[in-house]
Amino acid sequence: MTQDKVFLITGVSSGFGRAFSEAAIAAGHKVVGTVRRDSDRAPFEAISPARAHAVVLDVTDFSAIEGVVASIVSKYGPIDVLINNAGYGHEGVLEESPLEAMRHQFEVNVFAVVALIKAVLPGMRVRRSGHIINISSMAGYASLPGIAYYAGSKFALEGITGVLAKEVEPFGIKVTAVAPGSFRTDWAGRSMVRSERVIADYDALFNPIRAARDEKSGKQAGDPARAAQALLKLIESDDPPVHILLGTDALGIVRTHLKNLSAQIDAWEPLSRSTDFPPGGLAR
Repeated sequence: MTQDKVFLITGVSSGFGRAFSEAAIAAGHKVVGTVRRDSDRAPFEAISPARAHAVVLDVTDFSAIEGVVASIVSKYGPIDVLINNAGYGHEGVLEESPLEAMRHQFEVNVFAVVALIKAVLPGMRVRRSGHIINISSMAGYASLPGIAYYAGSKFALEGITGVLAKEVEPFGIKVTAVAPGSFRTDWAGRSMVRSERVIADYDALFNPIRAARDEKSGKQAGDPARAAQALLKLIESDDPPVHILLGTDALGIVRTHLKNLSAQIDAWEPLSRSTDFPPGGLAR
């Protein structure tokens, strides 16, 4: 692997962001990580005073992003790898969840990602190199009850990633959406925002889901350190995938979803085809 790449990783204080940063630094790279508070700078930079550099950035302050990225490039050099990791999960039945919660979910999980991509892309395009990695979720493939806003944001991220990959492929820029399953991060703990339960009709469906998520938090099968090593392999690859799943549970859930989707498409194929004009011209 080529050493001394410059990584920009968002949300490095804990979880995946911290694990990705530690692995990249151990592999000989330089990491500029975004943190939300000035007090988070020192703990991050203690990983390696020479290779870990923190910048304070609220990723939803879209007007600040371009200037922050320009400052990073000026100080540390061109950004070789952007890892859009910052994000959070919103949990709640759709009918019970306010629109404002959806708006903020998309601002963090989608709009901030696009804003950062737009800030680093011109430099990567000029250099004809770079790798953009968007941390998605298995919820970006499979519809899981109780996380409509989160799943919607990750479905959006999967679609944006796929389109972007095609647009920048001629410039030698690689783009990957990484969709983890359940990992031992703070996603289901302090990083999750929950809507208040108020409609009893949903109790039978949702109460067991929330209880199971709480019970599993901290006991998930996924190891963030192993995910970080997988990420380094993607970056090292000459032909990385545009979409990849991480974790055995993600593989099982998404494969089941795709199997069911394929069966549904087959079952309704005659109705799908019935909407075309008849062969030979317009119907009389």
